[in-house]
Amino acid sequence: MTLITGALNRSSRLSSSLSAIGRPSPLFLSSSSPSSSSSPLPQNPNPRSPPSSPPPSTPSFSSSFASRIGDWRSPISHRAAIRSSAAVAERFERRFASVATRNSYDSILSTLSKPGGGDFGKYYSLPALDDPRIDRLPYSIRILLESAIRNCDDFQVTGKDVEKILDWENTSPKQVEIPFKPARVLLQDFTGVPAVVDLACMRDAMNKLGSDSNKINPLVPVDLVIDHSVQVDVARSENAVQANMELEFHRNKERFGFLKWGSSAFHNMLVVPPGSGIVHQVNLEYLARVVFNSSGILYPDSVVGTDSHTTMVDGLGVAGWGVGGIEAEAAMLGQPMSMVLPGVVGFKLSGKLKNGVTATDLVLTVTQMLRKHGVVGKFVEFYGKGMSELSLADRATIANMSPEYGATMGFFPVDHVTLQYLKLTGRSDENVAMIESYLRANKMFVDYSQPQTERVYSSYLELNLEDVEPCVSGPKRPHDRVPLKEMKKDWQSCLDNNVGFKGFAVPKETQNKVADFSFHGTPAQIKHGDVVIAAITSCTNTSNPSVMLGAALVAKKACELGLEVKPWIKTSLAPGSGVVTKYLEKSGLQKYLNQLGFHIVGYGCTTCIGNSGDLDESVSAAISENDIVAAAVLSGNRNFEGRVHPFTRANYLASPPLVVAYALAGTVNIDFETQPIGIGKDGKEVYFRDIWPSNEEIAEVVQSSVLPDMFRNTYEAITKGNSMWNQLSVSANTLYSWDPTSTYIHEPPYFKGMTMSPPGPHPVKDAYCLLNFGDSITTDHISPAGSIHKDSPAAKYLMEHGVERKDFNSYGSRRGNDEVMARGTFANIRLVNKLLKGEVGPKTIHIPSGEKLSVFDAATRYKSECHDTVILAGAEYGSGSSRDWAAKGPMLLGVKAVIAKSFERIHRSNLVGMGIIPLCFKPGEDAETLGLTGHERYTINLPTDVSDIKPGQSVTVATDDGKSFTCTVRFDTEVELAYYNHGGILPFVIRNLIDAKH
Repeated sequence: MTLITGALNRSSRLSSSLSAIGRPSPLFLSSSSPSSSSSPLPQNPNPRSPPSSPPPSTPSFSSSFASRIGDWRSPISHRAAIRSSAAVAERFERRFASVATRNSYDSILSTLSKPGGGDFGKYYSLPALDDPRIDRLPYSIRILLESAIRNCDDFQVTGKDVEKILDWENTSPKQVEIPFKPARVLLQDFTGVPAVVDLACMRDAMNKLGSDSNKINPLVPVDLVIDHSVQVDVARSENAVQANMELEFHRNKERFGFLKWGSSAFHNMLVVPPGSGIVHQVNLEYLARVVFNSSGILYPDSVVGTDSHTTMVDGLGVAGWGVGGIEAEAAMLGQPMSMVLPGVVGFKLSGKLKNGVTATDLVLTVTQMLRKHGVVGKFVEFYGKGMSELSLADRATIANMSPEYGATMGFFPVDHVTLQYLKLTGRSDENVAMIESYLRANKMFVDYSQPQTERVYSSYLELNLEDVEPCVSGPKRPHDRVPLKEMKKDWQSCLDNNVGFKGFAVPKETQNKVADFSFHGTPAQIKHGDVVIAAITSCTNTSNPSVMLGAALVAKKACELGLEVKPWIKTSLAPGSGVVTKYLEKSGLQKYLNQLGFHIVGYGCTTCIGNSGDLDESVSAAISENDIVAAAVLSGNRNFEGRVHPFTRANYLASPPLVVAYALAGTVNIDFETQPIGIGKDGKEVYFRDIWPSNEEIAEVVQSSVLPDMFRNTYEAITKGNSMWNQLSVSANTLYSWDPTSTYIHEPPYFKGMTMSPPGPHPVKDAYCLLNFGDSITTDHISPAGSIHKDSPAAKYLMEHGVERKDFNSYGSRRGNDEVMARGTFANIRLVNKLLKGEVGPKTIHIPSGEKLSVFDAATRYKSECHDTVILAGAEYGSGSSRDWAAKGPMLLGVKAVIAKSFERIHRSNLVGMGIIPLCFKPGEDAETLGLTGHERYTINLPTDVSDIKPGQSVTVATDDGKSFTCTVRFDTEVELAYYNHGGILPFVIRNLIDAKH
């Protein structure tokens, strides 16, 4: 995904005298600018929100929530922008000097009547186009079509763009580019803090360059949910929630205060306080509108988020996907998004899940199928008779893991199941009626009781739900599915295999080694495959009542049979919203989870993102001193090595009920079909089948325990905040007062020395290779979110600034400080760098001297010697979470280019956004086949005039030892070239804003 902003005619886009590319439209300006001050406020788009009220200087959550809701702007209200194609380039200046006042498709603007009289509002009617191609379009493409029609003014969005989408069958294989304007932006605090830091820094830059700093304001609704900061410091305790929240506020008070400042300093920004839930579950249960009603205009809800699992809301029929943080910032500021019109994979579901099979088993199966099929950059749309057998929560589970199977979206069109869920989660009957009426009228509703028009897809897959079997995924990647019945055999092969995604290379003679240790005075033992972390965690599963209550039923049966969990296993339960707590308590089952140590530890992401907290020192010592391959089992969506915990080399994704089962077994080295899970209170062996609930048992408790009032009460409560949040005092100043001594919030250097003239392409000559990687280097490898190792450059920096080790917090929590994050770049302890010849860790070789240094120290030395650096990589470079620091960090280290076999979609875009050149080896080639060792010096023969560079062109790379090879430049659009010319997207945005005449 990239963002589009202006008419990119080469002669005007790239002239040497151009200080910025075009002028921004009024959409790009804040509500304080003259051009937008007269725009009418829309009706409140969320009928569950409190009325508008002006924010006090130090707002409580409820007052800032109310004021922000009242200030939402409809994208319709600001229909003017600066998009143009070559066909309209000659009208470039005239269009920038004027504002379009009429939509080209106003003739199809229709009134949607209420069944009982009156009307809901007006909408752009797809049926009124009278085009037979619409009926054949996938539902996900119809959302793009409606957006293009609604925003069509012939310069931001043209009639040709609309035609491209209408003719999707023929145009999508051609990789054509279209504009898209999301209705809103979604953030979490790990990505939200750096986003707000950047916005605050951009205000300062505007101020220093003599322009209006208040032009930096979100112009679409921005929701930021604080959910990534809570850690499992305290577990297996009735007081865990309160204790962990107190520690969370102690560690993050400065960050939280900064975010609270942002909620009042910036318009249209809602910050949901800590302890409220996980961003995607809150989005699903509360924030998502499905259909907007703004200023009397109805249109589909859509969202881009700075977390890759924003796709979860696709299960609700809302088009949503992850983007990089820097892209999201530009989108907030009114930049329309440019995207390649995607192919759509039709995934047909039939049949019904067998007894004992969970939605988690289904999503792991779907993930493996789609990974094999190849869906990167595509939408996946689910359809078929099997849809009626999937609850909305099951659909959301599948949609959530779109990043794991590589798709931009995993989309479930709205149907009767969606409407039932909306009512269950407390949406009003009138709102649901409006949603159904609009979607039916605009051919976006699926009614499986009616004959279905055959839709066209780019390719097809089919799955009979009856073929899904219980499974887990691991030990290092989410798409490495293992059927439960094969788990013991698979584990044994992992011990035997060479080190890799499915191997640990444990010598045969040590595979059965038993390490003795003392746990608080009690004799204990640990061996390979023993479980030390068992966590019910992550939005993927905690939003699903069937698997959550299923886990509780497993706990009940186990407790009744007298089974226990070993006390040194760190067990935890972190629900995605307070609703989970309510239905677990109503069902009477929470006490059984508590009995096994699965006390609620907080409402946030916790273990799934590496906030698993410390293991007991005795356990950690036993693992490290005996080189034990210990295991974590979690109901998460990511299990990359080094992510969950530094001491768990094997990490398995599993359903919540299986998490409980493996905690009871205490090992992953078990065949649940033939081996007992434990010994009961009567001395008899207890097997997996003895504790596993039937689908009927689960359905019965879900039916009786999950009620609409629970959702209404929960979300009424979060609008009031909590005492710790409400006590935070923040400045009313709209410019942030940077504290030079702060180790959490630091003014970044992106705009220091910035002038109005774009710097142009940076020549890369005789660059050294900083790192040489293989395949599947993730954003966790590049910019870890978890704990800060005591011997790392980041730890050294913190200690030099008076921070004790116990207060290091995590890298994720320090993303507002560029000094920490630059030092944390490539700091993953499991990093495999070929320059180190087999040694694992965050080190590299400084080529000129041959010294082995930390990556940060080596990069700093290269910079001091005025040497550029590049990175060599294999396939899927940058996979995993959408993490803007995985691009910002390398940029600050002086990396000028990454040469890889392939890139993950969001990460490639982020690299471009930070001015780093992404290059792809030609098919069939890579560093190994070309004989590259990383000890060479690299010159990239890219033209020095950006007007001579074309998207996707070939470029020659030469080395100092006489090698030469050709790569593809992965600037995929004209806009991305413009970003590169300006040194990145943020300088580009500032130059455009300053150049604005309106």
